[in-house]
Amino acid sequence: MVKAKKTIKKECEGLEMLTGEKVRLREYRREDIQLAQAYINDYEVKRLLNPGIPYPYTYEDEMKWFESNSASKDNYSFAIETLEESKYIGGCGVNKIDWKNSVAMVGIFIGDKNYWGKGYGTDAMKVLVSFIFDQLNIHKVKLQVFSFNQRAIRSYEKCGFKTEGTLRKEIFKDGKYHDEVIMGILREDMRG
Repeated sequence: MVKAKKTIKKECEGLEMLTGEKVRLREYRREDIQLAQAYINDYEVKRLLNPGIPYPYTYEDEMKWFESNSASKDNYSFAIETLEESKYIGGCGVNKIDWKNSVAMVGIFIGDKNYWGKGYGTDAMKVLVSFIFDQLNIHKVKLQVFSFNQRAIRSYEKCGFKTEGTLRKEIFKDGKYHDEVIMGILREDMRG
């Protein structure tokens, strides 16, 4: 009986904190809503995330997302928090899962530009991918990124993602068409 309690506690501790070297992935909290809205409405952040028209995102929009966003069989969302300051800086998650083919589609953003280019996004993506492979038993993780977002592409490559294809002139941004890059990582790529 004692052994079972220790095992359960150990398993729960492993899931409770999805922690990397710089960040922790945690649940979204009500106190994140206002900052999340500000991050998403920042022009530079929005142009790297959203293929649509850069229309302002309201507080009500963010509140609706927060209230309807709970883990489901196909969607897992995490707030990204720094380990040093416990500061909410962005988000990531599994946006869709094809259970039959064991493929997950992911997304990530670092909304606080003070943390851009410093390894926080790379660390968060490594933690997220490990969660997907180790807890969801998924075989492949994939994502889409705009070709002009070279910082993100380099980050994904550091995590082990490989370019699998390019959708030519798929996105219209800033007065011209851009490619969208499809990247993926297999479980065996991560395990080496």
